[in-house]
Amino acid sequence: MPPRTVVIGVDSSTQSTKAAVTDTETGELLAVGRAPHVVTGEGGARETDPEVWWLALCDAVAAGLKESGLSPSSVVGIAVAGQQHGLVTLDRAGRPLRPALLWNDTRSAPQAAALVAELGGPEAWTARTGTVPVASMTATKWRWLRENDPSNAEATASVRLPHDFLTERLAGVAATDPGDASGTCWYSTATGAYDPDLLERLGLSVSMLPEVAATGGTRIGSLTESAAEALGLPAGIAVAAGTGDNMSAAVGLGLGGAGLLDHPVLSLGTSGTVFAASRTRPASTALSGFAGADGTYLPLACTLNCTLAVDKVASLLGLHRDDATPGGEAVLLPYLDGERTPDLPTSSGLLTGLRHDTTPQQLLGAAYEGAAFTVLRALDELLLACGLDPADPEVAGRPLRLIGGGAQGRTWVETVRRLSGRPLIVPGSGELVALGAAALAASAAGGGDPVAVAARWNEKSEDAELPAVERDTETWERIGSVLDRASEPLLGG
Repeated sequence: MPPRTVVIGVDSSTQSTKAAVTDTETGELLAVGRAPHVVTGEGGARETDPEVWWLALCDAVAAGLKESGLSPSSVVGIAVAGQQHGLVTLDRAGRPLRPALLWNDTRSAPQAAALVAELGGPEAWTARTGTVPVASMTATKWRWLRENDPSNAEATASVRLPHDFLTERLAGVAATDPGDASGTCWYSTATGAYDPDLLERLGLSVSMLPEVAATGGTRIGSLTESAAEALGLPAGIAVAAGTGDNMSAAVGLGLGGAGLLDHPVLSLGTSGTVFAASRTRPASTALSGFAGADGTYLPLACTLNCTLAVDKVASLLGLHRDDATPGGEAVLLPYLDGERTPDLPTSSGLLTGLRHDTTPQQLLGAAYEGAAFTVLRALDELLLACGLDPADPEVAGRPLRLIGGGAQGRTWVETVRRLSGRPLIVPGSGELVALGAAALAASAAGGGDPVAVAARWNEKSEDAELPAVERDTETWERIGSVLDRASEPLLGG
């Protein structure tokens, strides 16, 4: 019997790094090492020193290997999936010049509005990049940096996304993939390359950016001697291009050209996202028209306020997160960090509909409903972007795959089920971002198409399937009415 070989899939998220030690043949998750991050900033600022990500990656890999009990010699490949959109600026020696601006840093909202206007409006951006700039996108952060920290902008020799920075530390090669690159707003999903006109407008050059590999599973190099020493791994193992966290989750679910197409996914984490893999290039100003990690497209809508916002409400009320009941007449829009979808970067939370008999449990339930409504509202637009009719019974009956930390919470699951009226599938495979990264690593190590690899691994997954319940249209319409009427005067739009 040949010796067991494993790959390591790294999920470098906003709050922590996870390193999944995964059996190359079966996809069995043998161990997951973890290490925390530090996020700083007040108001709209959210920053992290990129060196924190590298140290966390080293710690997480070491912890994962120790937990697995395997020899480092069994590892044949590694890939990183990282939080999207963050701006990493490096000097000529490849060292970070300043803390990275994270995806949920909303200070660049004015720059986003200016960029939209300069190109001729939202439709012009959708035609070029697939995505309309909002404060989350990297291009807006670079514009903000040039205007607010010009000395560091002038000193910048290279610009990277979070996963690019880590991949370069692993392989010594400046590389990215179409998926994560498509979240910058300077990469064109229409041409599959950096857009030279947009780069000129932004004051960037191609030489400052990483080369775009064909897919996230492309082998872009080998683990360097210095990285191998830091990680305790063999030098020379395969390093994949890697991708963004949402693209990696899609791969982990087996979504893509070699797997499921046009099947919606709802992710409940720090952010809430709804997405699908499709061969249809999305062209909706209401969505982010990303590329996928495997050559397909990944239309996606993202909200800033999801599980952390609801947990904050629970803390304020002195309740456990599952001590919730339906909100009744109360509507709570928990936009505690501004909001991206809808585009309300300066918004704050809004509570209305209080009565004498409103209970704390109802207020918490209203927070769940407001967060779930915000991301579910984009689902029909997502389906249209995939070329589907949301009213078609076959499309309406497609199950919604529920992932992320919230998918493990009873109240989250029941709230989504009630407000969507759809059947739900809660995948049995945990750590989907890390699992997707592991599939990319396996692909780079010679395993074939990463989506096909993940789909094969998932054949043994024990998914939970929940039938549809009647949709709570009363609550849906009440929340929608409040949001539509309040967005301008009360939410800071």
